[in-house]
Amino acid sequence: MLITAALFLTTLFVAYANGANDNFKGVATLYGSDTATYKSAIGLATVTTFAGSLCSVYFAAALVQAFSGNGLVPAAIAASPDFLLAVAAGAGATVLLATLLGLPVSTTHALTGALTGTGLLAVGTQFNFAHLGSGFFAPLLLGPVLAVLLTIPFYGTLRALARRFEIRRESCICVGAKEFIPVRQLQYHAAVRQFTLPAAANVGIAVGTREDCVEKYQGRLLGVSAQWMVNSLHYLSAGIVSFARGLNDTPKIVALLLAVQALNVEFGMLAIGTAMATGGLLNARKVAITMSKRISRMNEGQALAANMVTGLLVILASRFGLPVSTTHVSVGAISGIGLVNGSARKGVIGAILASWLLTLPVAALGGATTYVLLRFFP
Repeated sequence: MLITAALFLTTLFVAYANGANDNFKGVATLYGSDTATYKSAIGLATVTTFAGSLCSVYFAAALVQAFSGNGLVPAAIAASPDFLLAVAAGAGATVLLATLLGLPVSTTHALTGALTGTGLLAVGTQFNFAHLGSGFFAPLLLGPVLAVLLTIPFYGTLRALARRFEIRRESCICVGAKEFIPVRQLQYHAAVRQFTLPAAANVGIAVGTREDCVEKYQGRLLGVSAQWMVNSLHYLSAGIVSFARGLNDTPKIVALLLAVQALNVEFGMLAIGTAMATGGLLNARKVAITMSKRISRMNEGQALAANMVTGLLVILASRFGLPVSTTHVSVGAISGIGLVNGSARKGVIGAILASWLLTLPVAALGGATTYVLLRFFP
């Protein structure tokens, strides 16, 4: 009974750490492009991620089986509360540590590492490395690569369509309380090298840094303002990505509860979804800054392209039971935009990649150590 309660609480700990590290990733482009404030972005992420968690009961059952340990270790070991508790402890501690450091790591990656380290200690040579490679490592490695390769041409296609419909992006300056005036409407006086506002404006002017400059889309598509359409699609895509993340991550964590026979899957999904939402609301800010502001700069159109690619890949992976990482895919898409517009910060991306490389061995060591300690408490 005690080990069962410990397993349940530790699994909720994994879900909390997952929410703290992952919940904001679906809306990172909203915050990064200044389309939304942090508060409104995390609010959208919380609601849509929780909805994805609830729907995962019906649409992502294959992932529950994949992360239960079946196929990697014998069924008897995979159903052992000791084994699952060690996996949960190793993965949860790794993700929480990364969250405190502001590094966006993958809970999928951490669970894979913990399953590997604990499984090797538990069964030795009976561990199924072939299944580990094809069922876990291949999707994890392909996710960010596909995201970069798809984002670059997809954004190029959106730009071509914008030109085709005469939708253009203009830099603006803020005048007064709310009004924006396009730069092209300013009057330049060569003799004194100064700009002035149109005579009718009769308002003050403030100039900020390049990062403060706001770019707005001018033009209409099917009678609708291009800026309104871009913003609306951006919010919609952010909600879809967050929904897809809840759909993809919740069953992976619920798999740790399979040994708790007293709990049905529906209750497990609800408990995990609630813990994920709580973690995101309380501890997401550091990772949010890294994802939104430090990887690359984005305007609304670029951010929309990154989100659409992320959502497509994660939803398809959930549908076919492939354990891709929303983190890897989202970082890949945002980095792809950075490569397109020349704003990718190589140092930040390098630090994130290093944290990904360390996730597997750290989680494996944590899981194995916990499993050894549990042997002393039969």
